[in-house]
This record gives sequence, C-alpha cells and structure tokens, in this order.
Amino acid sequence: MSPEPSSLQRTPSEPKAATSRYGSNAGQPLTRRDGILKVTGRATYAADNHPEGMVFAVTAVSRIARGRVRSMNIDAAKAHPGVIEVLTSANRPPLFHDPDEKMPPFGFRVEVLQDDGVRYANQPIALVIAETLEAATEGAALLDPQYDVKPARVGLDTGLRFDPPGVGVGGAPMTAFGDIEAGFSKAAITMEAEYETPPQYHNAMEPHAVVAEWDGDHVVLDMPNQALALSCATYAAFFGIPVENVTIRSPFLGGGFGSKAIINGPQILAILAARMLKRPVKLALTRAQMYGPVGHRGQTWQRLRMGMESDGQLTALHHRSISATSAFDDFLEPAANASLPLYASPAILVEHEGLRLDTGTPGPMRAPGEASGSAALEVAIDEAAEACGMDPLEFRLKNYAETEPGTNKPFSSKALRTCYAEGAARFGWSRRPLSAGQMRDENGLLVGWGMGTAVFHCPHFPAEARATLRADGTALVETGAADMGQGAWTALAQIAAEALGLDIDQVEFHSGLSTLPDAGIAGGSGHTASAGLALNQAGGDAIAQLSDLAVNDPASPLFGAGNIGVTARGGRLHRRDDEDRSESYGDILARAGRSDIVGTAKSARDPDVASTHALYSHGAVFAEVKIDPDLGQIRTTRLIGAFAAGRVINPRLVQSQYFGGMIWGLSFALHEEAVTDKRTGRIMNADLAEYHVPVNADVPPLEAILVPEDDAIVNPIGVKGVGEIGITGTVGAIANAVWHATGKRVRKFPIRIEDVLSA
Repeated sequence: MSPEPSSLQRTPSEPKAATSRYGSNAGQPLTRRDGILKVTGRATYAADNHPEGMVFAVTAVSRIARGRVRSMNIDAAKAHPGVIEVLTSANRPPLFHDPDEKMPPFGFRVEVLQDDGVRYANQPIALVIAETLEAATEGAALLDPQYDVKPARVGLDTGLRFDPPGVGVGGAPMTAFGDIEAGFSKAAITMEAEYETPPQYHNAMEPHAVVAEWDGDHVVLDMPNQALALSCATYAAFFGIPVENVTIRSPFLGGGFGSKAIINGPQILAILAARMLKRPVKLALTRAQMYGPVGHRGQTWQRLRMGMESDGQLTALHHRSISATSAFDDFLEPAANASLPLYASPAILVEHEGLRLDTGTPGPMRAPGEASGSAALEVAIDEAAEACGMDPLEFRLKNYAETEPGTNKPFSSKALRTCYAEGAARFGWSRRPLSAGQMRDENGLLVGWGMGTAVFHCPHFPAEARATLRADGTALVETGAADMGQGAWTALAQIAAEALGLDIDQVEFHSGLSTLPDAGIAGGSGHTASAGLALNQAGGDAIAQLSDLAVNDPASPLFGAGNIGVTARGGRLHRRDDEDRSESYGDILARAGRSDIVGTAKSARDPDVASTHALYSHGAVFAEVKIDPDLGQIRTTRLIGAFAAGRVINPRLVQSQYFGGMIWGLSFALHEEAVTDKRTGRIMNADLAEYHVPVNADVPPLEAILVPEDDAIVNPIGVKGVGEIGITGTVGAIANAVWHATGKRVRKFPIRIEDVLSA
C-alpha cells in the first residue's frame, strides 16, 4: 500500500526523443507532457484504482428537498446477494470531528448521515457497500425510503432572505466608498435594471470519486483533489488521526473548476466505511448525484444603478445582489463585488443579501462571483453607454480606472487599454453601427456585435518545492501540485527547468501526491504563480549551492568567481564575465564527491505588494452573433479576446485556457441552467443530455490575443492566472451582441429563443 510518487518521467513504452527540444523552457509552446498518457488510456484516475479486496460503495440519495426520512427497507437491501452493509443515520460509526462545525478556510457543513433530516434533493441518506458495483446499486434501490415531506423552498418568492456575515470565501457583504447619493444627485443621466443568473453545476468530465484503503490508523486515498495538503488536514480532523497519517494520491484530475478543493460528504462516508470494514472501498458519484453534495454556482438576482454626467463620465455605481445559498450553510456568490475593481466611479456601493433555499450548498465555481457579477455589470455598462448615446468601447475607455477604485492603489501593470485596442482592431469594431438592428448577412440573418471587459484578481498561495540536481546532469523536481487538465504539469516543469538551466527533457517532475512538498491550492487561477514561484526558488537554491562548490574549488575554472557571479545554462555554470569559462554540473559534483544537491523553497507573496498595488489580469472580449429573425435561433459566430496576464510560460496552454473560458462564457450566456421542479425541489435536468453545455457545433471560431505584459510586481516570476478571466468578459459580450442584433435587451441568463421573439 506504500504510495508511489506521481511522475512525468518517460516510461519504457514511450519512445525517447532523438534530441532534446532546444529552448523548451518557459515561454515555449510545448505540448502537454502527460498528453500521450491521457490519449492512450494510461493515465490513472482515482476510480481506476482497484486494490486487492476492494468493495464498492453507492450512496442512496434523497428524492425530496425538505423533510425527514421516516423509514427505509434496510432488511431488503442487506438481503440482496453481495450486499455487505448499509450505513444510515442509525448505525453510522462516530466521526472525531462534528460535521456541522466548519473548518477554515474552505470548510463547509457536510451531510454524513448525522441525522434523518433532509435538506436538499440528492442528499446522501444511506451508503450501501457490496462486493460488486451492481449489487451496491441494486441494494440502494431496494431501500425504498419513505419521507415526511415539507414544502420545498426553491425560489425568490419562497426562500428565506437574510443579511449574510460574509460572501464568497471571507469577503465582506458590503463595500462602499464615496457619497453614493451625492453621485446620483450630480448625474445628468441615470440607468437602472435588474438581472438574473441561474444555478450552474460543475459537471467535470470525471465525477467525484475516492478509493480508500486503511492500514491501522494510516489511510491512503486515491481521489481527484485540488488542495492536497489542506485536504489531508481536514480528513485527519474528521478521523482523529495525525495529518501525516493521511496520504492523498491525485496524479490526474478530469476537471474540477473549484469543486474538488472542497471536502464532501460521500467521500467521507466511503472512507468511514473502509475503516469500519477493514477493506478498501471505492465510491464514484453518478452524474446525477453530482447535482447536490459537491457544490455549484448559486443563483443570483442583481440590480445595477448607474449615474453619469452628460459626457458619459460615471458619477455613481450601485450594485446589489441577492445570492442563493443552502438552508443550512453559507456560500454566497459575491457577484456585486465585480463592480469594485474596474470602472472609475467616484462613488461605488456594492451590497449582498442572502437567500436560503432547500438546495445543496453552493461553492467556488470557475470565476466565483466574477462570472455572475460581470455578466450583469457588462450588460449594464452597455445600457449606460446607450443611455448616453455613446459607443460601448468609447464609454469604457471614458471610465477606465487608472487606479483601483476606492483604494487608489495603482494597478501592478496597465495593459487594459492595449487589450481594448488590439481586440477592437482584430474584430473590426470601428465598422460597428451605433444603433441596434442595423446589420444583416447575405442570408438575411440579424447580425450583432458586442463587447465586454474581462478582469480577474491574482491570488497567491504559500507553496513549497524541492529540486534535486543529480551527477548525471539531470534533475528531479517535486511539488504536490494538481493538474485539472489545464497543463500545470507541463508549465510547472518548464519553470523548474528554466531555474535549473536544463532542458525540460532532462527534468523528471513528480507531483499529485500529498507527501511531496505542499504546492498550495489549485484554484483562483493562482496555481502556476504559487507553485511556480516555489519551483523557481528551489531551483535557484540548488544552483546557488552548486555555484558555491565551484567558485570555492581551486580546481574549477569557475574558482574565484564569487563576486562576479555565474549563470546556469545547458547543464553548465558559466562565469558572467567570461562565457568560455564554464563547467558541467556533473563535473562539479564529481569533484566534490557528491551524488546530488537538493534545493528547497517555501514561497509566499510579499504582503507589502498586495497592500500597495492592485493585482489583476485584464482583457476584452468581442462577440458576433447571428439570429434568425423568424425563428429566434441564436448562434455565436465569432469570439475574439485580448488578454494581458503577465508572463506567459506556455503560449499553447494559455491559449487553450482562454478558449476554455470563452466557451464557458458562451455556455453561461446561451445554454447553461439547472432547472428545479418547484413542487419537489428536485433538479429536472441532472444529466448531460438536458443540462445544456456547448458542443462542437455551438462553438464559433475563437481567437485569443496574448497581449504582452511585463509585471515585475505581482510576483518575482511575473506570472498571473489565465483559467478564469476568459469567462468574465464573454457573457456580457454575447448578451450585448444579442441586443445589437435585435434591439431587445435580455437581462436573464441563459438567453432563450423566446426572449428575442417576445415583443
């Protein structure tokens, strides 16, 4: 059961490249190092693990949204051939940590059969363990639960409204600066409108799963996980064991979007069952079961009010959001906060109100807060421009913030104007008629052009890494990072190779294992910057130690170069003042009698940086839609985004992330919505047939412009995040294009055919 490190070193079955890829480090558009493993089926995901003696667990879930389980036919389930045990609230072994007590920073209350209450549809109400998956599934069906049912609270009219203590992860529910009423009194022009965004579910390709195996009071967990060290600490608390007794193996994740950084009840129950039975247990949620216990993007109802002078300059901006959460816990989409960092109004007020519904607790989902909030904000900005008789791009440039509104902190790098200019030029924005309904194509389809500003903050998490230079001229670099498919393993290896002065093919990269140095959290578009900085510094530490050996050794051609310094390149150290005087890493180590040198690093953001500068990535997205005037069918036919996100480690991967974000924005604007039955509180489209996401035919030609940006302030390697910013401009851009085509302003997402056909 001893865990093996996850590695991207070449396996014997992979052909070795004839020559190393010159210049294959940071800045190069390399293909994914794990790509061959994935496309050939050799990538091992959590549910692919089958330790000896493994049994299968299946969660039985509630079919009502509110009430209690009155009875279940436990005897029938246990009598089914192959069924070993049925866990319910009546016989569940105790947990060391109270599941109703939240653990910071990302702790949620979890449903682990602590009582017979039902708080949302798809809540786990029993766990059936059997020798086969089929037996466990059939045993769960035989339970035939009976309920005492209460009316489900599923909408704005039936939910319980409240003033929340916070929003998102530790955010303030209200932020204000300037005199908002004075700003509106000064305004020559005002606009006010309401917007609605739907509940959305992560729907990662790989469902949540776990294979749990205990050895005494040690447990090894194969599971997809975005926060290895943090999760180990949480599981240790739940099971009352030292944190070092928990090992998580997570080499491959089939998507996460934020949901796999959060501990959930079904996984805890499976681990508990493995401990109780003293056998490995595997649990994998069905697609339908992912609509409930593993988080989602909560629904919002937003109101925006803006005041402008006659020339279009903002005088006041008021953004209020009612954000839905569960009846028993708090995670409120911080949607109104999208209005804080972007437009230069002298007075801004953002407010949040909570709404308790009988639903699973929402959680972070790709661009939490910013996606929902910017969808409303960017449509409102267009409406404000229309009220002022201005072109939407001109209006945005007029209200461009030179410093972060309310703080006056300068942006660490100013590139948004360049994003506007390059995106508009490539799109052909200057040919856009100001009025709506003026363009048709050769087939008579209505054509509309819209735009939206993209913005996302730049978080940085503490991270650790280790880099080992070996006598054979290769290196081993290690950090417990997570790759959800975005290419982190490749980009992080590129950063490490650059720091070590080696070609990437000379670097063996280990990751995805909790016993490795803590790489922080793969979330908030901060993973490459956080883990990357640790790898950069660990490599620098190894090179510094190697340099000390050489410059202090009279037998080395680098002797005495301590004050002059050396550079690391191509597996050799070179004197800075004389490139011809160099020595290989292997020769330096051999003469010192060393087989290797180990460099380590613990990195974190300088607190002075965040206190003195506003740290964001910026961009602008331009969209074209075509709409059938008779049928109302909407097709997005072009999307062009220009983004400035610091230093680009791998342009191929960055472009892919921008494309993914823009496609998600298209999904948000036109497709994606979980529909709840108001009678039962059950989600009616809990599958990938009726929960609509874009397929190939829905995705237009995409273009992502990588705007160069040198930001020496955000972190020492100049890296920002790219995974989430693509959503934040795209939703509004498409909605604004729909208005430009039809003259009808739609303020509820997703935009439907009936919305553009209605009078």
